Amino acid sequence: MPAPVLPWQLLKAISALADAPLLNIADRLRDATQPFIASDALVIFTEDCTGRPQKKAGDEEIISRVSIAELEAIRSTLSDDMPWRGEAEIAGRSRPVLACVHSPSRALLILADPRFSDDDDALDAVVYLWGIAARRIQEKVADAPPSFLLESRATSAERVRVTAELTDMHSTALETFLAILRSSSLDDATARATVTDLTAKALIRLRALNDRTTDMVEEPVAKAFERLKEDLLPLTRFSGIQVEFIEPPLDGRALPGEVAHAARAIVRGFVLAMTEQPEISKVRTQWDCDGKNLLINIRDNGAGTLSPDSPSISRLDSRVQALSGDLQVDVMPGWGADIVVTLPLDPPARPADGVAVWNLAERELEVLQQLSAGKSNRSISSMLGISENTVKFHVRNIFRKLDVRSRAEAIALAHSRSLR
Repeated sequence: MPAPVLPWQLLKAISALADAPLLNIADRLRDATQPFIASDALVIFTEDCTGRPQKKAGDEEIISRVSIAELEAIRSTLSDDMPWRGEAEIAGRSRPVLACVHSPSRALLILADPRFSDDDDALDAVVYLWGIAARRIQEKVADAPPSFLLESRATSAERVRVTAELTDMHSTALETFLAILRSSSLDDATARATVTDLTAKALIRLRALNDRTTDMVEEPVAKAFERLKEDLLPLTRFSGIQVEFIEPPLDGRALPGEVAHAARAIVRGFVLAMTEQPEISKVRTQWDCDGKNLLINIRDNGAGTLSPDSPSISRLDSRVQALSGDLQVDVMPGWGADIVVTLPLDPPARPADGVAVWNLAERELEVLQQLSAGKSNRSISSMLGISENTVKFHVRNIFRKLDVRSRAEAIALAHSRSLR
């Protein structure tokens, strides 16, 4: 049974969560919950972070093997903010878990192999701390710096690519099995029919998993716009300012998750900047999609006092530039402001020179980027969602391809090619 937690310890845990960086949120939450309900591992599953939907801390055997399919299966059975205790499939086998879904983000918390006491206050404390962490994730994603947006986009694209490759590989294998089982040389018709049916179902499940992974890194443009309207609803209710929404086409191309998040944050930022002007009563925002770009237009009926050089506009421009977008601010004294944002839906092509001469695989390049930032193997493992052994494997390959013998040499060479 855990020792009693003193009030100052609880306050310290809350403080640690309140300013936790996004990359360390799982470690901070696990440290905070351990005095109340100890566990072997903690896993967060959140679709707010399209690049890294899993955030994990604890036993490497668990956090390196837990899958999105397992987490989704648990979440689909839970009600918002109601903790659940029981047995569930996690990291490839059934084990005791404590699970809780945060409302309204639908982020999922899993404590694997928890050690419960008879103290109901301990469970309430864990749920309370989880609520703080879930809200912190939402805040950090909404205010994500340009570097996070770039990293998230690269990771999202890599996940889709790898999943597609796995799908093709396993589909080919299963279709081969089907061809063999349908062969006329097999005499046992019943066995053949049974195995054929099971294999066909496995193909369906595999393709459904691929679709699910793709859905996680994309959001229909109409759905993304509806979420923007929900975000701005309090402003339309209580500020006295009318916000007019011009809907995007329903058949517009789906938005990459990081573009959808950034677009909402950009519009919110501009609308808030506009509402700080005097004599403003109306803001109009419109989204459109030309198949290659998300096109955003925001206009107000103010006196044209919005300053394009203000710090708030500069920060919003940084978000736009992080996604290789374009921002145009046209302020007309006496007529208001007209803002046009163009966000490409596809990431820029990888440069043909510089680090490309090393012929690094995508994952090796990610590991090298983290090495050049001074990260340890353990930190890289947590950040990329892979085991430390896998990180060591990639590091050895990087040393060989760069023809270096140490981390220091690899970092120096990476910096010489402006890899950060």
